[in-house]
Amino acid sequence: MPITRRGASRLLSGAALALAAPGSRAQSAWPDHPVHLVVTFIAGGANDIIARLLGQRLSERLGQQFIIDNRAGAGGNVGTEYAVRQPPDGYTLLQLSNAAAANASLYPNLGFNLLTDLTPVAGVYDVPFVVVVRPDFPASTMAEFIAHAKAHPGAVKHGSGGVGSVSHISAELFKMMTGVDMIHVPYRGSPAELGDLLGGRIECAFDPLPTSLPYVLDGRLKAIAVTSGKRAPSLPNVPTVGETLAGYSASSLTGTVGPKGLPSAVVARLSGEINATLAEPAFQEKLAGLGATPLILTPEGFGKLMAEETEKWAKVVKFANIKPE
Repeated sequence: MPITRRGASRLLSGAALALAAPGSRAQSAWPDHPVHLVVTFIAGGANDIIARLLGQRLSERLGQQFIIDNRAGAGGNVGTEYAVRQPPDGYTLLQLSNAAAANASLYPNLGFNLLTDLTPVAGVYDVPFVVVVRPDFPASTMAEFIAHAKAHPGAVKHGSGGVGSVSHISAELFKMMTGVDMIHVPYRGSPAELGDLLGGRIECAFDPLPTSLPYVLDGRLKAIAVTSGKRAPSLPNVPTVGETLAGYSASSLTGTVGPKGLPSAVVARLSGEINATLAEPAFQEKLAGLGATPLILTPEGFGKLMAEETEKWAKVVKFANIKPE
């Protein structure tokens, strides 16, 4: 059958739409293949465990697999820089903690800018630290702890998960605000730190709640206070540091981001799915079992939080003259 002028016009219009469709269709159909979620710490820690829980739930909600990609090294900078360099198509995301906010001051020659080279998507969780000592330590309250440390300058050794880690700078913030003189002993993670605390080689630790909680519950360690702004649901009778030291607050705060230029439609959908997951009672129960609480924030809210954390920890890094290992 011959093609009329009107028919030819329709065919050309259809061809133009077909050529234009792939880009718009790819964005509207996101995700149409597996998504990689980069974690900047080794497998097995709280950051990794919660990323896997979140990834599993997002896989169920969005119908595509979320693959956890552990890229540890340089205090989290290896994984962060990798994520920054990926295409902003929504298929490489990053689980970003406020350790990166401290790194912005700790490492002077980073190959990226935390606040301009990433697109905030949503918060995920808040994990406080807990100030723990052995049961025979001569203080059971934060006021007694401060008094003891001031009466014995340089005698109290505090452990951390490593130089520049959030557990380290949380203790340095405490020292800055109280004027106490404690000696920092860095470790490569909580297990070695807690082993030396239990063995009597250090006196205290500002340790992530998930790793200290079992020792507190079975009486092998004594919890003086939690570092978050509110009491931890898993230790409701343990006060916050801020109840004695007004204005003190420190936690491991983590959220999801993507490379700079992540499409707004992807940001909106992913933010909505993450926040809906965080609001699920079953997911909140899993977080509580790990000593974490949901950090439900808009993309703008998480971006603002990271900016505030970057400014906050820059002052502590400068005060304590912390240098990377």
